[in-house]
Amino acid sequence: MKNDETSKVFPMNLTHYLSSCGAASRRRSAELIKAGNVKVNGAPVAEPGFKVNEKDIVTLNGTELRIGKRYYIMLNKPRGYICTSDDPYAPKKAIDLIGLENVRLFSVGRLDKESEGMLIFTNDGDYAAKLTGPGYGIEKIYIAGTDKPLSAEMIEALQRGIEDEGEKLFAAAIEELAPRKYRFTMKEGKKREIRRLLKYASTRTVYLKRIATGKLSIGDLSTGKWRYLSDEDIRLSLDNN
Repeated sequence: MKNDETSKVFPMNLTHYLSSCGAASRRRSAELIKAGNVKVNGAPVAEPGFKVNEKDIVTLNGTELRIGKRYYIMLNKPRGYICTSDDPYAPKKAIDLIGLENVRLFSVGRLDKESEGMLIFTNDGDYAAKLTGPGYGIEKIYIAGTDKPLSAEMIEALQRGIEDEGEKLFAAAIEELAPRKYRFTMKEGKKREIRRLLKYASTRTVYLKRIATGKLSIGDLSTGKWRYLSDEDIRLSLDNN
């Protein structure tokens, strides 16, 4: 997976094309297509599986999309920033800390406003799908601080899994690092999953920081700073072994 990769195999489905252009993740691309925001050769197309060829002209909300340079970026997100790129009125967007001009990036997964740490941005939908797809099971590592300790029995219960709002939530592993400080290993990344697990344990989340994806660590990257990922970084981020 090279940063200058531009070649793709045609024909490809429309969802794949949008994500390859950096318009959005595959899931978001499918939503945009179904909502009628996409045209192929001037005609509206609402079917995500519609096949396009290299010479087809694809537009999103009137803007032509082309497959171009791939970007892979790690940001150490501070608290108080949100991950959306769609809300023009949001006062603090994580994407604004990167500030590359004329490059459309989206975050791979999310961190809620009060969480901090590793956030990967890209315009490569295939890469994003591998990092977040349940079939790949890429682990994400977090450090969580709580207002009171978890018992050994509760840690075991959270690893077995709980039911919350119709979803099963669980931690792949929980390690106590110090009193009221824990290392969570997560695989699925459901919305606010760790906070919901700790709420089930009648414990308040004092802070939450993502420190690794796969075998890629945030290292000494300062809060609010970003850097490009190397090919080795990309490989590590997809490595669970």
